[in-house]
Amino acid sequence: MKERASNNRTVTVAPEEADKLRDMISVDFANGEITDTIVCNDIMNVIDSIPDSTADLVIIDPPYNLRRDFGTLCFKAMNEDDYEGYLMRWMPRVADKLKEDGSLYVCGDWKCTASLQRAIERTGLTIMNRITWQREKGRGAKNNWKNGMEDIWFAVKNPDKYHFNLDAVKVRRRVLAPYRENGQPKDWDEDENGNFRLTCPSNFWDDISVPFWSMPENTDHPTQKPEKLYAKLILASSRPGDLVLDPFMGSGTTCVTAKKLARHFCGVEINEEYCLWAMKRLIMADSDKNIQGYDDGIFWERNAKTNNRKQCLRQKK
Repeated sequence: MKERASNNRTVTVAPEEADKLRDMISVDFANGEITDTIVCNDIMNVIDSIPDSTADLVIIDPPYNLRRDFGTLCFKAMNEDDYEGYLMRWMPRVADKLKEDGSLYVCGDWKCTASLQRAIERTGLTIMNRITWQREKGRGAKNNWKNGMEDIWFAVKNPDKYHFNLDAVKVRRRVLAPYRENGQPKDWDEDENGNFRLTCPSNFWDDISVPFWSMPENTDHPTQKPEKLYAKLILASSRPGDLVLDPFMGSGTTCVTAKKLARHFCGVEINEEYCLWAMKRLIMADSDKNIQGYDDGIFWERNAKTNNRKQCLRQKK
């Protein structure tokens, strides 16, 4: 294990922890239990063991159509037709796991997003929207625009019957020019953190922080998604006690966030090391249900709450 700085909070698994965590992970769904379960296997090997019409919500972060080393698996870029063929080998079968009022979200980048759209449509699901979220870090490019965005496709099984909780995902935004009526704030609130207004979320999200070494959710997974990102999906499209399925679980962000938000989870991941990280994060979630950027039922703009607290402290001195 490589040495890390003392204040590095990246989740790791020491050799003495591995066996205990491994015993908590299944290799299949042979016992018929899928609730609150992590399975270390290829989704294609176990998908038929998950009953159809079981999941209230499915979140998928599949390999994008580019070369990426996932430890035990190196995914290679392919032509568009072959990539869509790869998607269609598993996406319709995963979509079958949705309940009648269920929702599905699929992550992608600019290069594979069109293929994802076509694959989702071919499953028979109805696409409701495409979310674009801003990644505030990434590699620059000498001869192209820096890639600072990713997409999430939102689809439902039945457009006339699906769950969407708008109030749970409203965003708390700063009010720079507060308007008052009869001396009272109009359509905004004032507290120790400043002036804010609750606003309806759009399909462009610029309030997400990608996990990094000082965050307790961070792992060494090369494409880890933030808990705050998935919290929005889970709160909008599921209820407490619902089952959230992730067939490409990675380091466990879907499962951990679902647990923190009082949902059940089912995750499948082929890489054992990633499963161990996920299980350790799930254990950590027993005592720490914090989600960075989501506090007291409110999604804060990136750095907004911290900055305003510091400003308030300076004003009191």
